[in-house]
Amino acid sequence: MLSEQFLQELKLRNDIEGVISSYTPVKRRGRNLVCLCPFHNEKTPSFTIYPENQSFYCFGCGAGGDVITFVRRAENLEYIEAVKFLADRAGLAMPEDGYDDRTAKLKARVLEINRETARFYFSCLMSPAGRQALEYLRGRGLSDSTIRRFGLGYAPDSWDMTLRHLLSKGFSREELAAACIAVQSSRNKDRYFDQFRGRVMFPIIDIRGNVIAFGGRIMGEGGPKYLNSPDTPVFKKSRNLFALNFAKSTKENRLILAEGYMDVVALHQGGFGNAVATLGTALTGEQARMIAQYADTVVIAYDSDGAGQTATKRAINIFGEIGLKVKVLSMTGAKDPDEYIKKYGAQRFKLLLDGSSGAMDFEIAKLKAKYDLETDEGKVGYLKEFVAFMAGIRNEIERDVYVSRTAEELRVEKSTLLLQISHIIRQRARSAEKKQARDLSTFAVDPKDRLDPERSRNIRAALAEERLIAILFKNPDYREHILAQIAPEEFVTAFNRQVFAFMCGRLKEEKSLDMISLSAAFDEAQMSRISGILAAASGQNFTRAEADDYIKVIKEQAGQKTPRELAEMDEEQLKQYISGLVGKKPKSTL
Repeated sequence: MLSEQFLQELKLRNDIEGVISSYTPVKRRGRNLVCLCPFHNEKTPSFTIYPENQSFYCFGCGAGGDVITFVRRAENLEYIEAVKFLADRAGLAMPEDGYDDRTAKLKARVLEINRETARFYFSCLMSPAGRQALEYLRGRGLSDSTIRRFGLGYAPDSWDMTLRHLLSKGFSREELAAACIAVQSSRNKDRYFDQFRGRVMFPIIDIRGNVIAFGGRIMGEGGPKYLNSPDTPVFKKSRNLFALNFAKSTKENRLILAEGYMDVVALHQGGFGNAVATLGTALTGEQARMIAQYADTVVIAYDSDGAGQTATKRAINIFGEIGLKVKVLSMTGAKDPDEYIKKYGAQRFKLLLDGSSGAMDFEIAKLKAKYDLETDEGKVGYLKEFVAFMAGIRNEIERDVYVSRTAEELRVEKSTLLLQISHIIRQRARSAEKKQARDLSTFAVDPKDRLDPERSRNIRAALAEERLIAILFKNPDYREHILAQIAPEEFVTAFNRQVFAFMCGRLKEEKSLDMISLSAAFDEAQMSRISGILAAASGQNFTRAEADDYIKVIKEQAGQKTPRELAEMDEEQLKQYISGLVGKKPKSTL
């Protein structure tokens, strides 16, 4: 366990507002702060930061916790790694003892495996066994220097050649499985085989220069075109980008987002070292925020087919939510950047890049293409979609420019368009409020609650327990008063009982009661629930009398017998139980 003194110093030096604002812009709203949630896509801020207790809670996705929990989620770290991350940020030295570093050791071992695997794949590519793969890459127009720069390789078409090589280097089968370089057989647990076989290999390197994963491409037909490493202790595909290790070092204030590895490699070879790609998945919010750290403009250069255009529209929305300037590359005569550069050359691609249109122009052009604007019916149809699209643009100046232009082009009153847009904005705001209310309602009663399965069956007592937890957290001086009337064992739900017992234990030992102490004892999901409990009581003050009311509700629920217990009572026991219920005061309302 880390010392209390160290954790308190860590908290003081890592104010939650400062840490979260380094990931996403925050705005003050009363005593708290709000922002768009970094953990799910949204247009209306539902993520709240509570400086009073150094916690956060998202009313949209339910994520919550303290500053350590936030860093764990944002950086995909284990508890002790998140503590070290914050300690480094604050210039604090980690204690020499008091924590288990097995996870850190496994991660270091996986990185060693990946580095050795990348070397092995490259050596295979340059060997006679890799002749076909090398010819394939050269046939795609890649020079030997580009192949070396990206560390491209070849995974032998063998069940266990890579495995045997790594075993000879001293790695265990279990370590290779953890790195997802080897896969354990489902039929024979003692047998392992290679994850990648007969593919051209693309090492995925993080911004620190570590090989964290691989992407493998087939050279012919059959099987998935690309096979990517699954998530491992050192890799999460939604939080990394291919070639960002190179792109971040360019002097460009814009990055090019391409669709695949080959596009990126071809772009770099053509002189566009600011190109990156996602890793076999659609663009995520985390990846968009990574791009925003290194550029103020992103040019989307996805394929020109239907799937590429759909992905472009989705990416525009994600970048728009974080305030990044977006441009869209419109290619004719080629389906992707790789093909375009081969056909027309890098210089013409640069002209195309410099002339790329803004995301707004891209979206509006797509809307226009759906209608015949020479007819009244076409104009009406287009304007309906146009005002709906404009209602989603938060920047009023940008919105005004496009509304003015469209009103002039189609000879309609600008004021009419603005009136329609305002109406849609109000409608969406009301819908968002209703959705948030539904989300809160779902939080209150969830029949599939895996964290606290007893909650939905005992909702009245559970809500009283949660309110009592919030009261004790805000008023530690109520401890003796509360414990004189109720013990943790009398709580109806197991999760609330666990939280309440932990809090009481700390107070009994005269230790501080704060979120950073809770995060040492509870996991991410549990911290989210605790943050939700505190968020529901934010801004409220409670008296001892109110605590007494909640205690009564809990004890009444705890004293109730189940139908089975009632059936097992004899006549005298049943009579005594019923008489004990008669004349009870009305239950307090929650």
